[in-house]
Amino acid sequence: MYLKVKGADTFCYTGGKPFDALKPTLMFLHGVLNDHSVWILQTRYFAHHGWNVLAVDLPGHCRSDGEPPRSVEEAADFVIALLDAAGLRRAALIGHSFGALVALEAAARAPGRVTSLALVGVAHPMKVSPALLENAQHAPMKAIDLVNVYSHSTMAPPPSSLGPGTWLHGGARALMKRVLASNPRVNVFHRGFVACDSYTGGEAAIAKLECPVLFILGKNDAMTPPRAAQGLQGKARQGRTVVVEAGHQMMSEAPDAVLFALRDFLQP
Repeated sequence: MYLKVKGADTFCYTGGKPFDALKPTLMFLHGVLNDHSVWILQTRYFAHHGWNVLAVDLPGHCRSDGEPPRSVEEAADFVIALLDAAGLRRAALIGHSFGALVALEAAARAPGRVTSLALVGVAHPMKVSPALLENAQHAPMKAIDLVNVYSHSTMAPPPSSLGPGTWLHGGARALMKRVLASNPRVNVFHRGFVACDSYTGGEAAIAKLECPVLFILGKNDAMTPPRAAQGLQGKARQGRTVVVEAGHQMMSEAPDAVLFALRDFLQP
């Protein structure tokens, strides 16, 4: 469905169920050069098990209009505006990579509106190598290939994901190329990486939170290694951690493990 957020049409995937603002709600936020589809297994499960689901395409990405966020803080303001547009007083936020930083910052800015926070593949600081920043700006196809190498620890998913024979690297590459092409005005790849690299407010943000926080980390994650989340973990008042056998793109590489971690965390 589409919601008008700050004057722009914003696409939110609802998991195949009608949106009902009276239900408990989960908002899913994707990472750099991704869209709502990276959460496809997890969102459909929750939508069919009593939850309201909003998996957003961030502004300027794929089906959403608007200016792509230049910073984590700008994206966090968008998330709060999206809650308003959906008529939601409160929701749980679930973010991956850049989306995890956005969810964290949004929770710190509006603590009374976030019931739970799940940070998937998070790190702080989330530094991006100068070479990758350079390639994202001037040679994005090369950068896409590099990111795919670092984001996966296996070649194919378990059968519970997209099915036998699915090629994780090829699917992820196709998605990233599609997201990049969806906005001919702005290089959302480079802009997203700059936003990750520039964000310094994570530890201050998590120290403000009272809500439960779940860290889902990939044991073989070369983009955001588990050790890179230790600063945030140490400041989370109600934090718990699940480590899954996967790389950075763990929602497709370990779909059941990510789903079960979220399901157990979000149970009343």
